[in-house]
Parts: sequence; C-alpha cells; structure tokens
Amino acid sequence: MARQTALTDIRDDDGGKPDAAVVRDALGVGIAVGLSGFAFGVTSAGSGLGLLQTCALSLLVFTGASQFALVGALAAGGNPLTAAAGAFFLGVRNAFYGLRLSQLLALPRAVRPFAAQWVIDETTAVAVAQPTRRAARVGFTVTGISLYLLWNLTTLLGALGAKALGDTDAWGLDAAGPAVFLALLAPMVKTVTERAVAGLAVLLGLGLLPVLPAGVPVLAAALAAPVALFAQGRRGGRPAPATEGTAPEASAVSEGDR
Repeated sequence: MARQTALTDIRDDDGGKPDAAVVRDALGVGIAVGLSGFAFGVTSAGSGLGLLQTCALSLLVFTGASQFALVGALAAGGNPLTAAAGAFFLGVRNAFYGLRLSQLLALPRAVRPFAAQWVIDETTAVAVAQPTRRAARVGFTVTGISLYLLWNLTTLLGALGAKALGDTDAWGLDAAGPAVFLALLAPMVKTVTERAVAGLAVLLGLGLLPVLPAGVPVLAAALAAPVALFAQGRRGGRPAPATEGTAPEASAVSEGDR
C-alpha cells in the first residue's frame, strides 16, 4: 500500500496545468516574498552586520526564517553560537522538503546540488501544489529563480538603505520575515496534532523569552513537536474500553476488521 501511494504521488503529465498559469502563480509567490528581503537587509544592518556579511547570508543561506532568526538573536545581544544554532535548526526543515521534492521532481543528478539551494518553504509549496511533474518542475524553477534574484537584490538595497532609515527598530521591519513565514505556514496547519504543535511552540517560545538568552527560546520551541507526537502516540496506543455486554471474542473480531 505504501509503495502504491508513493507511486500515485508522482503524477503523470496528462491533463496538466498550462505552463503559463504555473509561471504566473510561481512569479506571484517569488515577487511577494522576495520583496521582504529588503526588511532582512535593513534588520541585518541594524543588528551590526556589515554589507558583505548581510549579502553573503542571502546568497549562501537563502532561507528567510533562519536568516531573521540569526540577525534577530544577534541584535538582542545573543551569543553568536547560540544564534547560529537557532538558525541551523530552523533550516533543518528544508532537508525534509528535499526528501519529498526529490521524488516529485526527479531531477538529473548533475542538477540536484544546484537545485538544493532553492529548496525552501515557498518553492516546496508551489511545487507540491501542482497536478503533474512537469508543472511541479516549472513551478519550482520559476519560484526559485525569481525569489533568489529578488531576495538578494532587495537584501542589498535594504542593507544600503539602513542608514537612511535611521532607527530600524521604529519601522518594525524585523517583523516582516516572520509574518511572511506565518502566512505560508498557517494554511498548512490543519490537523489537531499540527495545531497542538504550533500552539505549544508559541507558548514555549514566548514563555521562555524573558528567562533565556536570545536564540535559545527558538531551540526550546522545537521540543513542541516530539512532546505532541508522544502524547498522540500514548492516546493512540491506549485500547478503547469495551462496551458493557460485549464479549472479548466479539471485541477481538471487531479490531481485526478495522
């Protein structure tokens, strides 16, 4: 059954979405999110990083949530190692995206190392939403190219314009990155378990913010996932109570029929 599901997930190209529609949707995501690179550039410069350091983060790291987490922790006076650890653990999710996209896109081996740089929330969301492999490849590529170019351009402009803006904290631009990330994440949180993980992560992150060094609450919030999954496993493994008057044999047959 698992094998059949995996094969069904990799869809054929018949009856696919027109390329023009996929390109339009991908450009919409790339442009909308790419513009928030300006906020990152301003925030990074305001946290004390130089122009080259700021641009290098966008060119090499290229995952907005991790970049904002890093510069936000540094701006709050956090230890650089703690800030880097928080950014790293936020970026680990991209590795799991890669596992899904490697099957869906089935790119040639020579292309995969370059495509890996574009495996982020936005490209994954656009690719998995497509009905065919061809459309998924087009969506992934267009989103990746447009977002990468625009994100790096606006990062440069933001870093250069940080001095002209004066006090960057007064503009609240550091909230732009997390706001975009939440806007992308919110529609994906559908099940009870996912909502429990999200809610617990918020409580851990905000609750520990006043008592732990900058960057550490982000790491602590990651504990929400194993805690919620453990609780779900305990509930799922607990046998349902037998109704009054039900014979053990009948209960066993009922369980076997499920």
